[in-house]
Amino acid sequence: MGSKVSVAVLYNQIGEEEYEKMVKKARRDPDLSLSAWHGMSTVDEQIGDLVRALDEAGFRAYAVNIHDRFPDLHRALTRKKPDVIFNLVEFFNDDPRQEYMVACLYELLRIPYTGASPFTLALCQRKSSSKQLLLAHGIRTPRFRLMRDGPVPKRHGLRYPLIVKPVREDASAGIDNRSVVEDFDQMNERVHYVWKEFKQSALVEEYIEGRELHVPVLGNYPPKVLPITEMDFSDLPSHLHNILSYEAKWDPSHEAYQKLQERCPADLSTRLERKVRLTALAAYTALGCRDYARIDLRLNKWNRLHVLEVNPNPDLSEGDVFMQSARQAGLSSAATLRKIVELALRRTPREPSRLPPPLDL
Repeated sequence: MGSKVSVAVLYNQIGEEEYEKMVKKARRDPDLSLSAWHGMSTVDEQIGDLVRALDEAGFRAYAVNIHDRFPDLHRALTRKKPDVIFNLVEFFNDDPRQEYMVACLYELLRIPYTGASPFTLALCQRKSSSKQLLLAHGIRTPRFRLMRDGPVPKRHGLRYPLIVKPVREDASAGIDNRSVVEDFDQMNERVHYVWKEFKQSALVEEYIEGRELHVPVLGNYPPKVLPITEMDFSDLPSHLHNILSYEAKWDPSHEAYQKLQERCPADLSTRLERKVRLTALAAYTALGCRDYARIDLRLNKWNRLHVLEVNPNPDLSEGDVFMQSARQAGLSSAATLRKIVELALRRTPREPSRLPPPLDL
């Protein structure tokens, strides 16, 4: 048998990120219980866990931080060309809009890589464009309007309450309790906040009050829906909106983080679960996702589903939704990551004998 398949885990980190500082602060806080931050980890910890799981899956994995420098990126891809890239790069030149350009380089060098294509990465980052494509495929998404610049119109055709988001951010960046607005003055203030702080257009959507479901999808031809997770907001205090804000997602010391619960599998009727699965698969296909993604939806009081966002290359850390759902489906981290790598390898001719033997999991 030949040498093991080499997997380069590529990521891009410049210094210490804001949420890492919050994690470390929470760990030092004697008033916070272990359960308040047990699912959180730093980037280095996440990458280390992923590399170890890939090694367990039978690959020769190693991590490369490209430090937001093109020479480092080029050297990682050409000095010792990996058999496959596990693509965890989410920005370049400190610009999320250039995420897809890194995947373009993989394409030019003909190195197989995990996850979404450059087209899908670019499309899903432009939330207004992805929503238009969903609507073109008959997939319901909250009614919206893109506020680019100039005076914010009082007549915009949307019904309050609304939620205001930066149009190109992910991981709930720019979303907090003030993002949900009840009137024009609040909306106007929030839109200008997005313009000033994020230097991009504001996406204004009709706010869907109801259950929030996160649906991980794994595979191609056909993709498979993993157990569905519900964000349970029932313990949130009344002054907080039922949203997955930046604080609820990343700040262990914040009450939104401490009170938010995740339930997997979600308690859904057989009929409703089938509807959620079909909607998630339709969104996955419509936006050209491959290998793995997470579809976030809201279910309103009439049980109508609205796709909030399609997330290609979602977080694969141990405490996040995708891996928790995979475990509910009977997949270990090693088995899940192996599946993703094998899907990437299938896009290029491989020597079958070089693939590791099946896992006994």
